[in-house]
Parts: sequence; structure tokens; C-alpha cells
Amino acid sequence: MIIQRKSDLQGGPRDASGPGWRSLRMLTKTERMGFSLNETWITAGASMTLEYKHHLEACYCISGRGVVTDLATGADHVIEAGTLYALDQNDRHTLRVMGDEDMLLISVFNPALTGDEVHGADGSYSA
Repeated sequence: MIIQRKSDLQGGPRDASGPGWRSLRMLTKTERMGFSLNETWITAGASMTLEYKHHLEACYCISGRGVVTDLATGADHVIEAGTLYALDQNDRHTLRVMGDEDMLLISVFNPALTGDEVHGADGSYSA
């Protein structure tokens, strides 16, 4: 059984951040679950274009409000508390946080992240 406490992980190597985001990697490749689980905060007003070429990701919004744009189709989708979006085709997308409240997401990656990844210039994580 694996028990992780947020307070034990904060400020350590699993507490990753970059421009407009901070992500606490609660489960990583180390735990050998086949996926990783993250608590991710996106800063109010942030806009990020991402494309996870080597990972599938699902995000469940806990709080805040934003719009995710599928860059292949141009379709916009409102994301708010209680909404899940899944990037099941390695979808290139832009996530924009609307309003003055940060967005809190719980995200799952497959394959699992190692825990110290940051976005490359193209918005992806390495394989």
C-alpha cells in the first residue's frame, strides 16, 4: 500500500513548476502503478499551449474556470469544477485560465511521469 501526504512532498523533487503552473507529483513511475497522479495548479490568467507527444493525460477540474482549445479542430471547451478532459490522441491544445482564480486540476499521465519533468519548448514532456 502506498500512502502519500501532500505536506511531505511539498518543496521536494516532486514539487515541479514552470511559467504559469505548479504540479505536485503524488504518484510517479517509482511507485510502479503504470500511471502518475498529480495535483496541478494553473495560475489565473495563464495560457499554455501543450502537446504531450509521449503521454496520454486526463485532467479533472476541482476549482477555477478555463477553456481548453483543441488546436486540430479549433473547438473550445469550457473547463470548470466537475469537468474532465482527456487528451486521448496526444492532442495539441491550449489551456487558458479565465477569471482571477487559479485552476486546480487532478491529472493522470500514462505512461507514468518520473516526477521532475518540465515542459519542453514544444509544450511536451520527454519520452
